[in-house]
Amino acid sequence: MGCGASVTTDKSVVNSTTPINISSPTHPHHSQVSITNGEKGQQRVQSQDLVQNYFLLWLDGNLDESNEDFQNSIKQLQLTVDTIEKFRDADECLNYISSFKNQKAFLIVSGTLTENVLPRVHGMSQIYAIYIFCRKKSKYEQWETKEWPKVRGVFTEIHSICASVQQSARECDDDTVGITGELESSFMYTTFFKEILLEIDFDEKKTIPELADYARQQKVYANNKKGLELINEFAQKYHGNIDNNPVRWYTAECFTYKMLNKALGNLDVNTLLKTGFFMRDLHQNIQKLHDEQLNDKDNPFPSIVYRGQTMTQQDFEIKIQPDKLMSYNNFLSTSELRNVAVGFIRRKLPSDNTKIGLLFIITIDPPIKSVPYARIAKFSKFPDEKEILFSTHTVFRVGQIKEIQEEEMKIWQVKLTLTSDGIDEQLSALTEQIRMEITGTGWQRMGLLLWKMSENDKAEQVFTMLLDQEPDDENNQAYCYQAIGLMKDKQGQYNVAIEFYEKSLDINEKILPPNHPSLATSYNNIASVHKNMGDYSKALEFYEKALKIDEKTLPPNHPHLATSYNNIGLVYNNMGDYSKALEFYEKSLKIREKALPPKR
Repeated sequence: MGCGASVTTDKSVVNSTTPINISSPTHPHHSQVSITNGEKGQQRVQSQDLVQNYFLLWLDGNLDESNEDFQNSIKQLQLTVDTIEKFRDADECLNYISSFKNQKAFLIVSGTLTENVLPRVHGMSQIYAIYIFCRKKSKYEQWETKEWPKVRGVFTEIHSICASVQQSARECDDDTVGITGELESSFMYTTFFKEILLEIDFDEKKTIPELADYARQQKVYANNKKGLELINEFAQKYHGNIDNNPVRWYTAECFTYKMLNKALGNLDVNTLLKTGFFMRDLHQNIQKLHDEQLNDKDNPFPSIVYRGQTMTQQDFEIKIQPDKLMSYNNFLSTSELRNVAVGFIRRKLPSDNTKIGLLFIITIDPPIKSVPYARIAKFSKFPDEKEILFSTHTVFRVGQIKEIQEEEMKIWQVKLTLTSDGIDEQLSALTEQIRMEITGTGWQRMGLLLWKMSENDKAEQVFTMLLDQEPDDENNQAYCYQAIGLMKDKQGQYNVAIEFYEKSLDINEKILPPNHPSLATSYNNIASVHKNMGDYSKALEFYEKALKIDEKTLPPNHPHLATSYNNIGLVYNNMGDYSKALEFYEKSLKIREKALPPKR
């Protein structure tokens, strides 16, 4: 990254007392921009506004925002970090940092404030890296010790800070790629994200401008001239999986890169809906590159790639277990070079004593086409790292785990083997079972998937958006109303559940024949809610409607008929009409005796 400005003073970075707002451009690299005045009372960017997982703070009691060198410094820093907040008051700065929970802060602090500020901020979990900016380096070198591992250095020129911030940002991006382990309840469901997205038929004439509009609406891009230019360029020039377009936009690390990572990392439904087409295109682009590179006999794929990462001991014990499966929840960056992976751990580990270092040694089998990956060095800003990019939600089987000594560090070496449901019998059986549970089309399946993962609010958000986006598709409307009703039913919100069930039923009664099985499902759902609310007469009315359809459409010994008879028996039992209850229980039993195999 080219950082050419130089700003050095003794008292601070730049001197003045006149606050002036800046609107500085950004660049297609780790961008997320909003620069605000450091005066108290100024509205600042909040955590929900961030697109990146980190932001930068510049603390200096004598900032001169009108100074040309300072403005150039901001522009250079924006090549890496979109959100830059400036402070003159240390207490205000620390309070602002405390308002964030999951995001990381990069702090540039003037030399004169270091002694007062550094002991107060170094222990804050939000602080990822600290850069001391001054004129005389020798005055502050005592802070560059193992006692202060988050201090990345004492700097006298902005270009050196830019390079260090860029490295910190890349570490932060890599370190926040989520892992789901087989023992976690959500593991198998997360592996379906890619499958569902690949089957959705996106209309790029609509989705490309919609993503551009969505990006423009983000607060972090409001005053970002360069960022807005890139968004406009994307809207005009992006044309799907042609000429490696998706990989080029991904490696540029502009808004597409950031929004995609946010969507996958946080299960951000709004952003997932907007970036889904780009996710699909990027997967297909990686697949295309994989096929091309597979046939390159002069430069064959390696059999092993490497990745360095840090995580808490607790996450390590839950997610990484021998002979178990694990999945990365994002597009995964690896390197052909072991030293690149080790270097990441070496830079990251000393500054965070809450985490352990992991060196993943990944065995890959190039002919496995269901799991694409590709060399992307020629598109990258860091070609020497020899990066290989895997598609999202790639599954690995964990092999040997052992503690090793590496460059005076004790880290864990974890061997992984790339796998897929086509070659792993256990994975294949699990995926087929869940595939049967998640029916529907495209985004309907995504909503059900989120619900199965207990992401109820996000699932409801998907169905609500589908209702808004396709108001004329009655089949979709009925499906979504039914799904929301089912979620409300399971949450015990019975009155709300009935409203949605009835909306679905009203549509289905108009568009389906009178004996359609979907009507029986609606009647059964409504009956069940009335039963749970104690309104047994209403429950009986709807169970009987469902039974009439089942008796006309199903063979006489079908298990669904047994369920219908049993449901009616339960209602009569609750009403105290035991003879009627017995009659229906016996009908149910006779069918089950014939339809179900005897226990051995």
